[in-house]
Amino acid sequence: MNIFKRLFNVGKAEAHSAIDMMEDPIKMTEQGIRDMKGDLTKALEGLAQVKAMLIRSKNDKTEFEAKAKDYQSKAMLILQKVQKGELAAEDGDRLAKEALVRKEENQAHVSRATAEIEKFSQSVSQLESNVNKLKSNIGKWENELKTLKARVKVSNATKNLNKQMAAIDSSSTVNMLEKMKEKVAQEEALADAYGDIANESRSIDEEIDKVLDSTQASADNDLDALKKQMGL
Repeated sequence: MNIFKRLFNVGKAEAHSAIDMMEDPIKMTEQGIRDMKGDLTKALEGLAQVKAMLIRSKNDKTEFEAKAKDYQSKAMLILQKVQKGELAAEDGDRLAKEALVRKEENQAHVSRATAEIEKFSQSVSQLESNVNKLKSNIGKWENELKTLKARVKVSNATKNLNKQMAAIDSSSTVNMLEKMKEKVAQEEALADAYGDIANESRSIDEEIDKVLDSTQASADNDLDALKKQMGL
């Protein structure tokens, strides 16, 4: 059967996953499985037909055997009638002979049916073997297809991730980080500078307030001394 050739082609397509880019291994495998299922349907139909012929041959054999036995019995009954004087010997012999001829004809049908039974039995056995092998291969390739699809998903995801990682320029990233560090350091230094300026401004104000407070205290002392001189 060319199904085994197709099975080989499907297996080869799955095994050589790096074939021409115009051919998709998954689609090829799916098509191969669909073809096998179509062949399985045809094989089952053929098996059913051969089984039907086998059953028919068995029924025919049983029927012909029964008829042969019946004609044998009839021939014996006719001869018994001749023996009893119930039937003329000439007629008895003629009818008994005809019954035996019918018996032989049915025996020949029995032999033919027996040969057909043997032939159909061999065909049924062969077809059943092919059907079982086909079912097994379909199950096997369906499992292989599931594995192949999973592998394709993983490989695609890995490829995309690696592609993204490869697109990243590590040197430019490091330079960008160094620039950010430098900018942050400048901002921190600038903040410290503004803090120092603010502290310096507060120190000058404090000195001014201290001087003013000293002058005010001296004027108060002079006023008190003057009051004492004047007796106030």
